[in-house]
Amino acid sequence: MKVLDKLPKVTDENLLVGSETLDDGGVYRLTDDTALVQTLDFFPPVVDDPRWFGRIAAANALSDVYAMGGRALTAMNIVGFPKELDVEILGEILAGGAEKIVEAGAALVGGHSVQDTEVKYGLSVTGLVHPDRITSNAHAKVGDVLVLTKPLGMGTVATAMKMEKVDDAAIERACVQMATLNRGAAEALAEVGGRAATDVTGFGLLGHARGMAEASGSTLVFEASKLPLFDGVVPLVEAGLLSGGAARTRLFLGATADLSDAVPLAVQNLALDAETSGGLLVAVPADRADALLEALGRRDTPCATVVGEVVPRDGEVRVRLR
Repeated sequence: MKVLDKLPKVTDENLLVGSETLDDGGVYRLTDDTALVQTLDFFPPVVDDPRWFGRIAAANALSDVYAMGGRALTAMNIVGFPKELDVEILGEILAGGAEKIVEAGAALVGGHSVQDTEVKYGLSVTGLVHPDRITSNAHAKVGDVLVLTKPLGMGTVATAMKMEKVDDAAIERACVQMATLNRGAAEALAEVGGRAATDVTGFGLLGHARGMAEASGSTLVFEASKLPLFDGVVPLVEAGLLSGGAARTRLFLGATADLSDAVPLAVQNLALDAETSGGLLVAVPADRADALLEALGRRDTPCATVVGEVVPRDGEVRVRLR
């Protein structure tokens, strides 16, 4: 993150969340009860089917608004597309993205495309949130319970897809999970008064957890036995089908992570590996955890699992897996 050090510091009093807390989106206050959430995200295809790719990429981009406690208002397409490819492929990608924008209750208001050497797609999203209900990384408190809303393993499954090491049924289940909006999870968190959230994407569960721990001045402790794992993903990890994100996140975390030797290496790697359109990791007061699990269940989230807790800052350690 050293490149961000070259950027000027913003002193606008209405900027409620900037880049300092490594949050998923920026938040700017318009009035006492209204603030804008702004974010963007795009990436190359993670699946072969262009319609599914569009759905997944759009769900991934929309997720950043949900991680801030907001609702999506408008979206704009971001496209990189090679001139050699059939434009019908792009049409399918955009159609898939539009499905998710409509599902989110947002309005597609335009976009921008460039010629590129590979396909890329995503969204710039603007949302709304009440300034008092922002679920920033910085709002986690000691004693909070940590809950995860999607199983881990999408980085590994996506890698296995490319290597043709996974069957069609698993691909279908993975696509459905990745394309599931985190809207229900955000609504459930708002219903019970949750404090903090982040979506689990490129830096994996532990990488994004470090951002929350850093911003909130705490340490996040995870119970390896409680981590929800995508069905059938452990054998894929044991066969070496990681995305590469695990090694990058392990290097990024360095001494700020304490990974117990008692935790199987496959589970360590799944906690470190990049996720594509992962779930929300949320921090909620312990006396509201049961209510959150019930609210998540009513909204049919992919999972609703207590995975750890927030404890006082433990020296240099920001995340612990035991």
